[in-house]
Amino acid sequence: MIVTVTLNPALDITHTVASLVPHSSHRVSDVGAQAGGKGINVARVLHTLGLPTVAVAFRGGPAGAAIAADLDSHGIAHRLVGIAGENRRTFAVVDVGSGDATVFNEPGPAVSDDEWHALREQVHLLLPDASVLVLSGSLPPGLPTTAYAQLIGAAARAGVPVVLDAAGAPLRAGVAAGPNVVKPNVTELVEATGLPDPLAAAEALRAAGAQVVVASLGPEGLLAVTPDGTFRAGPPEPLAGNPTGAGDSVVAAIAAGIHTGTPWPRRLAEAVALSAATVRAPRAGHFDADTYHRLASRPVESRTPRPHTV
Repeated sequence: MIVTVTLNPALDITHTVASLVPHSSHRVSDVGAQAGGKGINVARVLHTLGLPTVAVAFRGGPAGAAIAADLDSHGIAHRLVGIAGENRRTFAVVDVGSGDATVFNEPGPAVSDDEWHALREQVHLLLPDASVLVLSGSLPPGLPTTAYAQLIGAAARAGVPVVLDAAGAPLRAGVAAGPNVVKPNVTELVEATGLPDPLAAAEALRAAGAQVVVASLGPEGLLAVTPDGTFRAGPPEPLAGNPTGAGDSVVAAIAAGIHTGTPWPRRLAEAVALSAATVRAPRAGHFDADTYHRLASRPVESRTPRPHTV
C-alpha cells in the first residue's frame, strides 16, 4: 500500500465565480468543501486510480471532524491523529472566465511534541506493509524543520522508498536524508539551490542527497533527473481550468509508478496526464478521466542517458 503523510491538512473550500474582480461583490455559482492538504489530495487520486492507500494526518476541531467525515464518505482509508488545535481551512476562488484560481491558505494549528510523537508512531506501524511513503506539504507550527527528514530516516530503515514534496528548509533537510524522489516546482528549486536553471538546480538537489528530482515546470510540463538519464514531458496543448492540486497528481503518479514498478519514461507520461487532467477537474484531488486517458499514451519527449551513479 501507499502511505501518504499530511502534516498540515486542511478543509478545502472552493468557490467558483464567473469572473473574479477585485474590490467587488461576486455571485458564487458552485461551492465545494472537502478534506485537503497535499498528501490527502495524493491519497484521493490514488484511491480513484484503484490503488491501495492510507492517509495519515492530524485531526483537530470541527474542521478536523469534517476532514474525517469526507474521507469516510469517499472510502479513503486513514489514520488521523488527534490534536488540541483545530485544522486549518483553505479558500480557493476559481475564475471560470480566465481559468485561474486564487487561493488563501491558513497557517494551521500548533502541534505539540506528544502529538508529533503519536503521528510518527502511526507511520512506524504502517511501514512494514508500505510500498511507498509520500510526504507532502507544509509543516504546521511547532514541528521542527527536520520533521520530514525524521520520517525519511524511518522509511529508509524499513526499506520503504520515499517521495517528498516540500519547500524551503523542510525540503533542504529532507533532501539531506536521502529520499528516493523529490518533486519541487521551479520556484522551490531556485529557493532551495539558488540556481535559476531548472536542470542545474535539479542536479544540485541530486548531489545533495535526492536520488531522483522531478521538477514541475508549469505549463511546460515536467523535468525528471534520474540515475538513468534526464527526461522531459509536457502536455500537447495549454489546458484551461483550475490548476490547484495538479502538482499533487504528479506526486500520485510518481508514487503509483514506484508501487507498480513502472519505468521512468512511462511514469513521467502518467504524471503529465494526471496533472493535466486535474487542471480540467473542479477541485484538487480529482481529475477528468477522459483527459487522463487521452494524454497518458503520449511518449516522453526527450532523454539524455547518463551512467548509473546510484
